[in-house]
Amino acid sequence: MKKSNSILNLALVAGLSFSLLACGNSKSTDHNDDNTEHDHSGIDHVAEHKMPDGSVMEMSENKSISQLIDQYLAIKNALVQDDSKSAASAGQKLAEEASSIDVNTFEVSKQPEIKEILEVVKEHGEHIAKSEIVHQREHFEGMAKDFMDILAITGTDRTLYQQYCPMYNKNKGGYWLSDSQEIKNPLFGSKMLTCGSVKETISMK
Repeated sequence: MKKSNSILNLALVAGLSFSLLACGNSKSTDHNDDNTEHDHSGIDHVAEHKMPDGSVMEMSENKSISQLIDQYLAIKNALVQDDSKSAASAGQKLAEEASSIDVNTFEVSKQPEIKEILEVVKEHGEHIAKSEIVHQREHFEGMAKDFMDILAITGTDRTLYQQYCPMYNKNKGGYWLSDSQEIKNPLFGSKMLTCGSVKETISMK
């Protein structure tokens, strides 16, 4: 019996040592984008946004965010077509939608972060509404993290795809969201239309 206990103890010690070694070798990921300085870390997020290619994040639906997504995608589609005028129009509508959302319809604990993100989205929309296409694209890319943040809280009414182009911003890379898996790059438009890949699928629960 003593011999069995000794063997068991040795196995437990070996297992613990292996676990500690594995944790020590693990690396954390940092999701700070070079073009995005808005920090919403004051409140816990539902999920991390930087995940392996092809991964799936499930989110519940919240219909109050639907029209905000519509205008975001309208900007994306306009920039794909190099259509600055349509992007400006959608940017103005995006700013209006961000202002009209009643944060009181969300959980009390989430309201401060949602309000903060909506204010940032509104600012991006206003800049897109009055800027040339180069700056429109800068502000559009800057919104990608903000939209991922707010969708992690509010959910989505449709399947979306987080896409990434490594060539954007002097090879620093840039993200955007699309409702199609097909790559149509809004950050370059016709200059590099198919540059990019799907990094994550965001689906309803």
